[in-house]
Amino acid sequence: MQDVVDELRAYVTWVRESGLQNLSSPSQPRLDDQNENENENKNENLNPTVKLPTLESVRADLGDCTRCKLHKGRHNIVFGVGNPRARLMFVGEGPGEDEDLQGFPFVGKAGQLLTKMIEAMGLKRDDVYIANTVKCRPPNNRNPEPDELESCEPFLKGQLAAVRPEVIVTLGKFAAQSLLRDATPITRLRGQWRQYQGIPVMPTFHPAYLLRSPGEKGKVWEDLKQVMKKLGLKG
Repeated sequence: MQDVVDELRAYVTWVRESGLQNLSSPSQPRLDDQNENENENKNENLNPTVKLPTLESVRADLGDCTRCKLHKGRHNIVFGVGNPRARLMFVGEGPGEDEDLQGFPFVGKAGQLLTKMIEAMGLKRDDVYIANTVKCRPPNNRNPEPDELESCEPFLKGQLAAVRPEVIVTLGKFAAQSLLRDATPITRLRGQWRQYQGIPVMPTFHPAYLLRSPGEKGKVWEDLKQVMKKLGLKG
């Protein structure tokens, strides 16, 4: 029963916050059927069939997006990659040059480091799902601006509703602050469990930051060990 409640909550949140089209809605019993078979259908009505968004439907709604100014300089939309039923989902900030050219998230130097982090957890990239808060590269790798984050937010939330991970790891300030609606600096957010729609969230530093500040890698590993413990991973 709890699974049904969780699915309904995820669906309602997705529809309310996205405002997108082409979404399937939960099936509803007809009133006349209820009147005719109220007793017989009592148990069935307690377990409605819920059709949550799929990654394919979210990508279709995104389309050839021109919702914010970032589309003007992009080569490719960088949607997301990985296991559509992943237990663990990583959320970064925005595509860089390599990602923009290839159309996949975290394929540059920061992505190579993220891959090593995932493998250190005893997983492969194909085991997890990886996405960003914005799907187009900000010019010169600048930080995403508020209107850009707002335009892309429904699609990230759609990905989260579709994958339904057991744990989310946010990478960097903007990913954490955007998802958690919290302006606390990442230096204070990281390492502290938070929640998004009932899903545990572990904020940590972005791999690009670790390339500039390798001395901080130990802190990120401590954060990831907490995630491993939550998921029952041995590394």
